[in-house]
Amino acid sequence: MKNHRPSKQDPRTVDLLIHSADQLLTLRGGVQRGSRLGDLGVIVDGAVAIQGERIVAVDRTAPILARYRSEVTLDARGTVVLPGFVDPHTHLVWAGDRAAEFEQRVAGASYMEIMRAGGGIVSTVRNTRQASLEDLVESGRSRAMRMLQYGTTTAEAKTGYGLEFETELKLLQSILRLEDDTPIDLIPTFLGAHAIPPEFQTDGSGGAEAYSELVAHEMLPALLNWWRENASDRPLPFVDVFCEEGAFSLDQSRTILESGKKLGFPLKIHADEFEGLGGTGLAVSMGAVSADHLVQTPPEDIDALGNGDTVAVALPCTPFGLAEREFTPAGDIIAADGILAIATDLNPGTAWCESMQMAIALATRYMSITPGQAIAAATINAAAAIGLADRVGSLEAGKQADMILLDIPDYRHLGYRFGTNLVSKVVKRGQIVEFQPQDR
Repeated sequence: MKNHRPSKQDPRTVDLLIHSADQLLTLRGGVQRGSRLGDLGVIVDGAVAIQGERIVAVDRTAPILARYRSEVTLDARGTVVLPGFVDPHTHLVWAGDRAAEFEQRVAGASYMEIMRAGGGIVSTVRNTRQASLEDLVESGRSRAMRMLQYGTTTAEAKTGYGLEFETELKLLQSILRLEDDTPIDLIPTFLGAHAIPPEFQTDGSGGAEAYSELVAHEMLPALLNWWRENASDRPLPFVDVFCEEGAFSLDQSRTILESGKKLGFPLKIHADEFEGLGGTGLAVSMGAVSADHLVQTPPEDIDALGNGDTVAVALPCTPFGLAEREFTPAGDIIAADGILAIATDLNPGTAWCESMQMAIALATRYMSITPGQAIAAATINAAAAIGLADRVGSLEAGKQADMILLDIPDYRHLGYRFGTNLVSKVVKRGQIVEFQPQDR
């Protein structure tokens, strides 16, 4: 007897089918630079077939249901389905809060004035140094799960509230623990050069110059050794530096990034938040994956973004949180053919916001980009800002099955509506996420 071979009409069994979406946003076709930003690849009455952690097929509902079957289905009628948000700039793990500083700011004090008076980042450093690893993991878990509930399925997470190697390592360990213990994918960044530690601000301590040398020539080699011994199965973390007046100069930033690059670490930079010091141009010249903030970026550095592959990451929640009037000049970056992404900058001082939906709402208003452009900046381009555009950020066969269902009839409700959670379902690595009461 001949073995039966399925005909072309026999449907293939898969693990999950999502079908009948009013709009399915594929974001297919890779990173969107310049005027291409906002190409959502919309499929009306769209469907997705998923096997294991991967997408098998994306198409209209009729052909998907003809080719695939599953015991587990999601009827997405009345919803918009799109890739899970990627948040490429967060300070996820810290201890304490800075609510008192918020009150000072709304009363008129500037961010840099508070920082010079011993507040700001250094205030969080004091609390974080005193916190245990377990405390950091628990507080970080609540924020990570809230991010996931609001549709972020992958996020970058920085250290930076230790400013000494022992505490920076504790923060890194907490990020790795959270990556293992929660559904969200966390991509770690070492930000030992986030600010000048208090012990380097006294007479004779050498200040930023001495600390930048310590980061470059002692912390980073020690980090590489630790990583090889404890996390060799994972990609190396990013190395980041805060290039800004009152933090690290352009030359100090270059020293840290050059050391990181020689050791094999991928690079990021905080640049041009308050002053345009040339950090964005440095990032492009060194092949950094992203340059972030970019509010005061000089025109020549914007042009450099258009001629390179460094992603410009705008953080609209931060100037909003500081009640600033200026935001990232998205139109200039797009006109220069740059790659624009957006992120929350989740942190305790200026932007305690776990919601990429809020970042999209702010970007549409204060950066003058359309909802479609903001969605692309929050998905496929955001994935590029952490080096993962080949894995997440779009709905295409072969990519990781990370997607969200929004309880809206049209994607333009993203940005139009704010202050509420539009997510009805989260699918992470092909699994429907079930949230517990403690996650809320």
